[in-house]
Amino acid sequence: MQAQSQRESMKIAVIGQGYVGLPLSLLFVNKGFHVFGIDLDHRKIESLLQGKSYLPDVTDKEIADSNQSGRFVSTSRYDSVSEAEAIIICVPTPLNSSHLPDLTILERAVAGTAKFLRKGHSVILESSTYPGTTREIVQPILEKESGLAAGTDFYLGYSPERIDPGNETYKVENIPKLISGITPACIEKISNLYARAFQKVVSVSSPEVAEMSKLLENSHRLINISFINEIATICDALNIDVWEVIEAAKTKPFGFTPYYPGPGIGGHCIPVDPLYLQWKAQQEGISSKFIQLSDEINRSVPSYLASRVSALLQKHSAPANANVLIYGVTYKKDVNDVRESPVLDLIVQLQASGYSVSYHDPYVPSITLADTIYNSVDIDESSLRNAHCVIIATDHSVIPIHDILAYAPLIYDSRNITAGLSGSGKVYRIGTGN
Repeated sequence: MQAQSQRESMKIAVIGQGYVGLPLSLLFVNKGFHVFGIDLDHRKIESLLQGKSYLPDVTDKEIADSNQSGRFVSTSRYDSVSEAEAIIICVPTPLNSSHLPDLTILERAVAGTAKFLRKGHSVILESSTYPGTTREIVQPILEKESGLAAGTDFYLGYSPERIDPGNETYKVENIPKLISGITPACIEKISNLYARAFQKVVSVSSPEVAEMSKLLENSHRLINISFINEIATICDALNIDVWEVIEAAKTKPFGFTPYYPGPGIGGHCIPVDPLYLQWKAQQEGISSKFIQLSDEINRSVPSYLASRVSALLQKHSAPANANVLIYGVTYKKDVNDVRESPVLDLIVQLQASGYSVSYHDPYVPSITLADTIYNSVDIDESSLRNAHCVIIATDHSVIPIHDILAYAPLIYDSRNITAGLSGSGKVYRIGTGN
């Protein structure tokens, strides 16, 4: 009963209501906390106030239920922070045009928080960033703006987000939650907070360890996925089916983890976070050759796919301005996120080759490339027959694969979902040499 009463009386401010902040906010609401969901994007706030979701993993009902509970307040005002006991920062940490860390949004969020910081507050950063950010960037801003001392007047720590959009197996609360603090008292305070919402909390010794662990997780995936994409190009050249090779390697019960090729790596984490680590390492006079090479390989995949499709169009005597229809522009299945999506670059590459490119994505009604807006087209018998080539770039669960196979004259499958299937047209798959 005591723990329940603590939850009911505790108020939390979650700054940033995107792919990380909104699911986290709803989790705490469901655990009995009062949550202020803060975001400067007025469209998001308006949507939340109307009980409407803008994320595939969050339903309208979940938002409506949270609103009706009286424990979820959506706002663009930072002064709500003063009413909370804990502030969790979940804002974007992107790369700039030079592919270097851009902490502008984070710094603004921290400065906005600092104006309303008071003694006893807990401040936890969840945004992915390079080791040292919590102590070297966040702490000085909070202390300067508030006049308070971290570790003495307020608690400060870092807890990397581990949300995987579209993953039905691992929901927010059953993913082990790493936490850290700048002092032992901060670690204890932050651990107690998250333990009330997550099934398992893992404490580490410092924010730097927690920050580094997040970058290790995503660097591991960048390196291995980039490697398997390179293997796919080798298999294409050797006329070997990379998918059969992977299945064969998987039979080894130890020492091998399967990764799969595709159109490239996208999203806010895997293609971005490792470059934060690379930048930090360079500041110390060292570099990661693995990260650098993996980034180069990943960025080259759309160009490789464009060249493969171009060769296939020429092989099948398509006109120079052939119609190319792309299914899916998001970086992974069943999400509406196009951040760092390699498909956007693929579209640019194909257009540069003179092709007329259109796309269909059930989760993305429009995209903007070079100040031009492109709307998702209907996918039906007519659009499929009129396309000289259909590229499967994202394997959404709702993909009408049988219609694509029935009506498209030429298909290039970058996700291997046509394996074992046949259609009226020619089907080619990445990494198979055909």
